[in-house]
Amino acid sequence: MKITLLAIGKKHDPKLQTAIEDYSKRLSHYCTLEWRLLEAKITASMSSSQIIAQESATILSTIPEQSTVILLDETGNLLGSIQLASKLQTYMSNGTKQLTIIIGGAFGVSDQIKQRADFTWSLSKLVFPHQLVRLILVEQLYRAHTILAGEKYHHI
Repeated sequence: MKITLLAIGKKHDPKLQTAIEDYSKRLSHYCTLEWRLLEAKITASMSSSQIIAQESATILSTIPEQSTVILLDETGNLLGSIQLASKLQTYMSNGTKQLTIIIGGAFGVSDQIKQRADFTWSLSKLVFPHQLVRLILVEQLYRAHTILAGEKYHHI
């Protein structure tokens, strides 16, 4: 299965980049992983609703048509690591070839993206900076795959 991670924003924060790259490389042993960092055309005069619309349009234009979509959103479903592994296993068992996980912008995403999402996932009841979410996400995907492989990374 190919997993595409779509994130609004610039390149990875240099302070986090090494860790993100490390987990991305580890994850590549289990699946094909692609990071797509998207820059929307935002100006200082735009309102938050205009920013959401612009960023969401950029995201929607990037999602592969046949992709199963997971949206990261603070209002989404909370999953433990084992539950995430089970969800990924279900997608793989159902023949999902392309999984796209969206990290929206600071103001959130449009209702169009929420409707396009097959699943909405919250990493935590806490709110994290988007750069840190990238690291948490890729680590949790790696952890889920090691759970599925029966490896010792995750201590049950």
